[in-house]
Amino acid sequence: MITKFIKRILRRDPMVKHTQANNTGAPKRIPKKAHRIDPHLLSKNAVKVTHTLQQAGFEAFIVGGAVRDLALGISPKDFDVATNATPDQVQRLFRKARLIGRRFQIVHVTFFGKGHPEIIEVSTFRALLDNAGDHVAESGRILRDNVWGSQGEDAARRDFTINAMYYDPSSETVLDYHGGVADMQKKTLRMIGDPAKRYREDPVRMLRAVRFAAKTGFELDGATRAPIAKLGKLLNDVPSARLFDEILKLLMSGYSWAAIQGLKDAGLHHGLLPLLDHILDTGADSKGANDFVKLALANTDERIQSGKSVSAGFLFATLLWPDLLKNWKANSAKGMANIPALHDAMDDTIATQSSGMTIQRRFESDMREIWSMQPRFERRVGRYPYRLIESPRFRAGYDFMLLRCATGELNPAIGQWWTDFIATDVTGQDELMASVKNESGNSPSPAKRRRRRKPKAAVPPESAAS
Repeated sequence: MITKFIKRILRRDPMVKHTQANNTGAPKRIPKKAHRIDPHLLSKNAVKVTHTLQQAGFEAFIVGGAVRDLALGISPKDFDVATNATPDQVQRLFRKARLIGRRFQIVHVTFFGKGHPEIIEVSTFRALLDNAGDHVAESGRILRDNVWGSQGEDAARRDFTINAMYYDPSSETVLDYHGGVADMQKKTLRMIGDPAKRYREDPVRMLRAVRFAAKTGFELDGATRAPIAKLGKLLNDVPSARLFDEILKLLMSGYSWAAIQGLKDAGLHHGLLPLLDHILDTGADSKGANDFVKLALANTDERIQSGKSVSAGFLFATLLWPDLLKNWKANSAKGMANIPALHDAMDDTIATQSSGMTIQRRFESDMREIWSMQPRFERRVGRYPYRLIESPRFRAGYDFMLLRCATGELNPAIGQWWTDFIATDVTGQDELMASVKNESGNSPSPAKRRRRRKPKAAVPPESAAS
C-alpha cells in the first residue's frame, strides 16, 4: 500500500511536457550471448541507479557511450543512465542528487567511495523536436530541450547509431533501435537521421564524430562525413565554454593525435583551434613543431590509456609551445632581453587564441608558470637549482623540459643532469654542481650559497605531469 502511494506521488508532475506515443518502431532485443557484455566492467553505482529507478516503477537503462564501450570490451570511464522518470522524480529518489543544466536538464547522482566520487548522469527520455517552435534557433541549433518523450524518440534523438543502445543490467539485454550493433561489426560511424539537420541542431556533433572515429578506429559513413566541410562554420555559434569542454575531451580521449588529424581531414581546425593551425598546415618550418607536439600528445595518450591523470594546463602549454618559441625568438632578434622577450611572447601567443576556443584562465596560469621555468633549467649554478625544485609546479616544468630535450631543442645532457639532481642526495648534488662549474668555469659565490636541506624523495620522471 505504501509503495503504491509513493509511486503515485512520484509520477505526479503537472509541469512536465510529454509527447505522443513512440512512432519510431520497436527495438531489436539483443541477449547476453550475442552482445557479450562483461558484467564485471559495469559500475556498481550505475547498476544501483537503474535498480532504484526500476524498483520505483520507472524504466531505466545504461545508455550511450558506456554501452558502446562495454560492447567493445572496454571499461567505460563514465556511465550515463536514461529513464522515463522526470528530473524532479529522479532527484527525489537519491540523497546525493542535484539538477543541472538549462538547455537540457539532467540529474547528477553522486556516490562517495574509497577513491574519487563517482557521478552517474541521469537523463530523461527526450522527445522529437519536429514541432518544438521556440526551442530551435533559425540556424536549426537546439536552444532548449526539456520536452520529454518515449524511449524510441530518445533513441532517434541520439547522434550516432553506436551511441543509441540501451542496456538493462537486470535482464542483461541490449535494446538496439538503429542498428548500432551491426554498425559496430562493420566498424562504421553513422549518424541517425539526416546528418546535415543533426549538425545544425548541435554543431558540436561534428567534433564528436571526429573524436569517436579516432577512439574506435571506425570509418565515418559517407553521408555522415559529407556535410561537415560545409557546416563547420556553425561551430562559431557554440558557446566558448562548451566548445572548450569538447576540445578538451578530444585532446584527452587517449587518441589525441589521430583526432587532431581527423580535424584537419574534416577541415575543422582553422579558426576553431588557432594553436594547431601552424602545426597542421604544411610548411618549411613545421617539422620541428610537429615532432614536439606529436611526442607530447603521444605521452599524454599513453598516460590516459594507462589510467593516469593528465593536466590540461600542461597539455595546452605543449600545443602552444611552437608558436611561443617562434615569438620568443622574434622578440630576441629585435634586441629584447631574454626574460622580457619570453614574457612578451607569452602574451602574444595566448592572445592569438581569442579568435577561436578560449582557454580557461586557470589553465592559462599553469601554462605561464611552466613556460617561465624553461630558462631557469639552464641556470645550474648557485642557488638556482635548489630554488627551482621547491616550486609547486616544478614537476610539470621538468617534464616539459624533458620533451624539449627529447626533440633536440634543448641539449639532452641538461635533462639528464636534472634527472640525476632530483634523484640523488646532498653529496651527489654537490658533485653535480661541481661538474657544471668545471664545464663552464663559473663558480657560485660561497657567501651566497644557501644552506642545503635534506632532498625530497626521488620521484620518477613522468610526461604530461598532473
